[in-house]
Amino acid sequence: MLVLFETPAGFALFKVLNEGKLSKVEDLWQEFTTPALARKVVELKAFNKFENTSDALSAATLILDSKPSKGLRKFLQKHCDGETLAVADSKLGNAIKDKLKIDCVHNSAVMELMRGLRNQLSELISGLGTQDLGPMSLGLSHSLSRYKLKFSPEKVDTMIIQAIGLLDDLDKELNTYAMRVREWYGWHFPELTKIVADNIQYAKIVKLMGNRTNAVNLDFSEILTDDDVEAQLKEAAVISMGTEVNDLDLSNIRELCDQVLSLSEYRAQLYDYLKSRMNTIAPNLTALVGELVGARLISHGGSLLNLAKQPGSTIQILGAEKALFRALKTKHATPKYGLIYHASLIGQAAPKHKGKISRSLASKAALAIRYDALGDGEDNSIGLESRLKLETRLRVLEGKELGRSAGSTKGKPKIEVYEKDRKNGAGLITPAKTYNPSADLVLAQPTEETPKKPETASKKRKHEDVETVEPTGDAVQEDGKKKKKKSKDSKEIPAADANGDKKKKKKSKEIEEPGAATAEGEKKKKKKKSDAQDDEVLAMETESGKKDKKKKKKQADQ
Repeated sequence: MLVLFETPAGFALFKVLNEGKLSKVEDLWQEFTTPALARKVVELKAFNKFENTSDALSAATLILDSKPSKGLRKFLQKHCDGETLAVADSKLGNAIKDKLKIDCVHNSAVMELMRGLRNQLSELISGLGTQDLGPMSLGLSHSLSRYKLKFSPEKVDTMIIQAIGLLDDLDKELNTYAMRVREWYGWHFPELTKIVADNIQYAKIVKLMGNRTNAVNLDFSEILTDDDVEAQLKEAAVISMGTEVNDLDLSNIRELCDQVLSLSEYRAQLYDYLKSRMNTIAPNLTALVGELVGARLISHGGSLLNLAKQPGSTIQILGAEKALFRALKTKHATPKYGLIYHASLIGQAAPKHKGKISRSLASKAALAIRYDALGDGEDNSIGLESRLKLETRLRVLEGKELGRSAGSTKGKPKIEVYEKDRKNGAGLITPAKTYNPSADLVLAQPTEETPKKPETASKKRKHEDVETVEPTGDAVQEDGKKKKKKSKDSKEIPAADANGDKKKKKKSKEIEEPGAATAEGEKKKKKKKSDAQDDEVLAMETESGKKDKKKKKKQADQ
């Protein structure tokens, strides 16, 4: 077995003489206490020296990224045929195994062996003294730290911050210059403003045409893709109501058009540069929200690392600080989104779903930013996976709303309850209001509890109530007067006589004709009288029954 050992001077290959000693990891350090004991365990097989500092720096940088350099690959191919290689980094071993087809080993015994080699390195490698290793290690560490600082992600995202700032400034300047061209040339050819809406096409047409009289003889097919627009332009140039301009004015307008076109070309180049930088530095964030929105988030946060420290709720409203503090001060609703509003996923959502999607997108973006800033991978798998989940959630939200508005399968529309009245479960907080017919009449209830009537009496009273008809107003008044007079006499009538009178009155009522008003009045008076008598008799019977029960209880207690 061979051991690959990295030194500031070059790569060393050691041959393990006694592999049996690697089985006892705890006692392996004792084999490297002296140079003589170390030479019995390992022996130097080959050494690949670095040519200069830049070569050492590039090799060390690749080793830190777990990648073998070109010189190391040649060195291993030359000396490791059919051998097993022990390495200090498992990722480097996997890279060597994939590219060079050399079996690599990384375990605790190998790490203990590396520790022993580091302790006796100057003795095992001839010509490499301790006084030389110290300055070489210090110089290489200084160069490596400067190199990593120069090309660290924190420094590269500074380029992203500058690029997105310049891109926004270019957009403002382009808009200002394009509006100036339209206003300036509009004095000469005002109809062209409505015919051509694109600013870049407008500047190209003005630069090519110059005076509007030249439009008839020119071909605009390279600028305008639609033949109808070209025909409309030539027709409007003939009948235009604009003022005449001289050649000096047209030359200045054309120079301004050159500025607009040059700025637009530079903006396209800057956007390509920003796109490549964002895909390199923050691929997952780019896949989730796009290049421009991701770059604006990094710029607003200060750096990618600072943005990775922020929670999803902060990323959601990043850029809407003024609205947030104004809402907190005035106690109004806080904003739902800031810079993240311009992401394509939020643009696809309906207005009522934008808040939900922005919250979900911000939480996924926080995870993607942290992976980009602190993770080792350089792929955008997390961003793509998160985007698919958010698109699925958006479709689910839209499907729910579609199902609510649609009717049932039988063609009847579904009646949905207002969400305010709905509980967390299936029921309602407030039931649906219905018409209550019992609320039309308010019946006076006695304060004392009414005694229970016998079954026979209650059945007769029910039957009697169904057959009776409510008296008219005059009859009620007469009945009220006569009731007062006969209340004393009603106590003396027994219950049996009252029941018999009721039956006779019912038969007489069926025989008599309903047309006689006087007869009806007399019958109603008699019925009222019998009802009052019946109630009083029943009350007396129940009171006597209660007294008997109390007497029996007292006797039982004695």
